[in-house]
Amino acid sequence: MNKSLKYIALLAILPLLTTGLGTDYFSDADAKKSQGTATSQYGSSTGICGLDLCSNYPGGRAGWEADQGSTTTPVAPVEKEKMDVMEESHEKEHMEETMMEDSEDLTEADLGSVLRLSRANVPATIPLHQGYYDGGDVYYIITDSSDPTHADIITEQQGWQVELAPLLKNTPEEVLSKVYLFTNGIEGDGIHGYQGQVFTSTPAQADVYSALTSHIHVMWNDGVSPRVLDSEAMIMKAAENDELTLTEIDVVLNMPQIIWPDGQMMVKEDKTLTDTTPYGGGQILDIDTEEMNVTFIAHRGWGPDGRTIYYIVTDATPSGPAGMMGVVSSPTSASLIANSAAVDLFQFKNGLTGTGPLGFQPGIAAGAPGDENYSPMWRIFMTSWTSPENAQLLETIDDLNAYREAGLIDIGIARPMDSDHIVNCPFIDPFQ
Repeated sequence: MNKSLKYIALLAILPLLTTGLGTDYFSDADAKKSQGTATSQYGSSTGICGLDLCSNYPGGRAGWEADQGSTTTPVAPVEKEKMDVMEESHEKEHMEETMMEDSEDLTEADLGSVLRLSRANVPATIPLHQGYYDGGDVYYIITDSSDPTHADIITEQQGWQVELAPLLKNTPEEVLSKVYLFTNGIEGDGIHGYQGQVFTSTPAQADVYSALTSHIHVMWNDGVSPRVLDSEAMIMKAAENDELTLTEIDVVLNMPQIIWPDGQMMVKEDKTLTDTTPYGGGQILDIDTEEMNVTFIAHRGWGPDGRTIYYIVTDATPSGPAGMMGVVSSPTSASLIANSAAVDLFQFKNGLTGTGPLGFQPGIAAGAPGDENYSPMWRIFMTSWTSPENAQLLETIDDLNAYREAGLIDIGIARPMDSDHIVNCPFIDPFQ
C-alpha cells in the first residue's frame, strides 16, 4: 500500500480516535492536576497526606500513615479516575494500532478516490444548425464568438449561450475556414434569419478545414429575386452577375461541423455516463436532425481560479489524439501553437488518480468564460509530479506556479506523435 493511501486511511481513522478527546476531556484533566501535590496549590508538600492536606484527614498524618500500612492500599477517587483515563487511553492506542494494521490491507478501490468528482461527465444538449457545402447539407453548432454583437444575436436566436472569446480575433488567416452569411433573401435557419450558411470546406477536406470561421455577408441587391444558394460557386456566379453584394466582416465564430456530406462525428457506442467514463470512443451521445440538437459529453475541470468549468471536445490535432477521442482531425489548428488565439490547459499524467483525461486529477485551464483571455482553442501542457506518491490536489494556476517553483512538479508542452497539439474544447454550461 503506497504512502498516499496510508495517509488517506489515517485521515479516516483519526476522527474515530479523537471522538471523546475534546475540550471537555482536557479541561477535566487540567482540573485533576490542580487537585494534586503541586506547590502552587499547597505551598509545601510537607503537610500533604496523599492527595489532601493532613489536617483534613481523620487522625491527621498518623492516621494516614497507619492506613498506608494496611494490606490493602486504598485508591483515592481521583487516582481511580486517572487510572480509568489511562486504561481508556491504552485501549484507544490499541484500537489505533489495530485499525492501522487493518488499513495496510485496504486497496484504492476500498478507499475510493478523493478526486472522483461528482458529475464529472454529464450530457450537454446543444442546438444544431443546417447549412450547405457544395450542394450538400452540413449540420453544425456555434459555441463561441470573437465579437459580442454576434455572440448576443446567436445566443438569442438559438436559445443557448454563445461564449464571448475575444482572443479568437487573433486567429491567423491560414487557420480560418470561410463561411458566407446571408443578411436578406429567403427566410431560414441562418444566423441572421435567412437561408443557411454556406461553407467552403468540411472535415473531409482535412488540409483546409477549420471549425474557426471567417465570414462574408451576402446581401441580395434590389430588384433581384432571391433563391437558395448552396455552394460557394453559386454565390460567386451570382456576385459576378451583380445579383449580390459581398462584404467581409471582422468576426470569428467557432462552428464545429457535426454532419457533412458523406461523413459525421463519431457517436459513442456505450451511452451510459459515469464519473469514470473514458474519453475514448467518441464525444457525442446522440445526433437528432429532426429536433435539431446534438448531445455531447461535457467534462468537468477547473478554471484558473478554481471555479468549476465544463467543456466538450470537437476536434484536435494531431490525428492520433483526435482518433483516440473520436473527434475531427484538424491539422490547420497546429498553426495556433504559438499564437495568442490559443490558451494554456494543464493536464496531469501522474499523481493522484481521478477523472482527468489520463486517469489522474482533472485539468486546470488558464482562462474561462467571462475572462478576457478565454478561448476554446487549447494548447496542452502535461503536468507530472517528481514524487507521485506525494501528490496533492491542485486546483488553480497559482497552485501550479507555486509547486513548479518549489520543484515538486514538472510542466512541459505536450507533443504527441512529435507534433504540435491543439484541442478545440469549448467551455459550456451543460445545465442551461
